[in-house]
Amino acid sequence: MNAENKMSIIFYGIGALAGVISGILSTQAPMGYVAGLLVYLISPKVVMAVVKDLPEELKNDRVLLRKGIWGFLLFWLYFTLFSYNLILQPEPKFYSNQSLLYNITKG
Repeated sequence: MNAENKMSIIFYGIGALAGVISGILSTQAPMGYVAGLLVYLISPKVVMAVVKDLPEELKNDRVLLRKGIWGFLLFWLYFTLFSYNLILQPEPKFYSNQSLLYNITKG
């Protein structure tokens, strides 16, 4: 596997981990997403420590942050919402007894 693929997989994993942390913290405090931002900012250090055979042009923190933003962001967002909803388990609110969901669940 080449170095860029390893880098992408590490960003996906770090994004998933940051998403779970942000989702758990968001149930307790309204600023749980700050943890995701902090994890994102330290992720290039983790990538450079794990992937030893990075090309020279990828050994800059800013380049790694720019290359890994979308993978990190998508995994972070998905796992934040997933863990937040898994912990809180919100109940649907029916605004009308004519809705299809109301008729299926209460019918």
